[in-house]
Amino acid sequence: MTLEKGSLILLDYTAKIKDTNEIFETTREDDVKNNPDYDPNKKYEPRLLGVGEGWVLKGLDEALLESSIDTPLNIEIPPAKAFGERDPSKVRMIPLLKLGEKANEVSIGDVIELDDRIGIIRFIGSGRVQVDFNHKYAGRTLVYSANIVKKLEDDSEKISNLIRRRLPIDLTDVKYENKDSELEISLPENTFLIEGIQIIKRGISTDIFKFIPSLKSIVFLEKYTNSVSTVEKPSETENIDSTLENDTSNDKDDKDIKENTEIDDKSTEVGTKSKKEKS
Repeated sequence: MTLEKGSLILLDYTAKIKDTNEIFETTREDDVKNNPDYDPNKKYEPRLLGVGEGWVLKGLDEALLESSIDTPLNIEIPPAKAFGERDPSKVRMIPLLKLGEKANEVSIGDVIELDDRIGIIRFIGSGRVQVDFNHKYAGRTLVYSANIVKKLEDDSEKISNLIRRRLPIDLTDVKYENKDSELEISLPENTFLIEGIQIIKRGISTDIFKFIPSLKSIVFLEKYTNSVSTVEKPSETENIDSTLENDTSNDKDDKDIKENTEIDDKSTEVGTKSKKEKS
């Protein structure tokens, strides 16, 4: 089955630089375990993609539109449809002092930010530094080995994966309910203070409306849980002791009442005898 524009899929892939065989991106842990950049703490899993939506490089997007589910893909992408051709005008020689406090710390190959642009230092000498503002992989042909794992059809799968696209949390932490075309989303408490969370929510809403147009509104709910109770509950031992004290107190009260009753009865009896003697 050929994919159409707007399809949501899960793509498993490894991307390499053709002439060096360097892996620069992958969702497959086995492909990168022997790589110096391997991160054992990273979760490797198929990536959510909107086919034809510009979420990936142009060359990959176009290839996916001509692909089918469960068909292995081997895609070669030229520079023009990858990170672009190298542009000599983007290589600049600037005074080393312009780097400020970092002037004495930088070395060849370092990635720096200058004038709101990212560049790579290619040369340092004579009080000057050459900065290349071309993309790291500009001018390189890329090779993708990929497999479309699944096309998402169910709204529930679309919602959970679209949330995770912008907010990397476990699927088990994603809670939502569709009530008459109004979607209520409850995020875990540990996400409430994430930097830029309001922008993330806006992005999630935009994505969900795009791929599930039947929805009329989306509500994000925040629920805070009191981890420490303000009212201390008595222990079981305290309850038993309290019960015993109450029982003892009640027995004592009953005994006092009985004794007082007996005294009153005797007083009444003596009073009656005195009246008879007088009469």
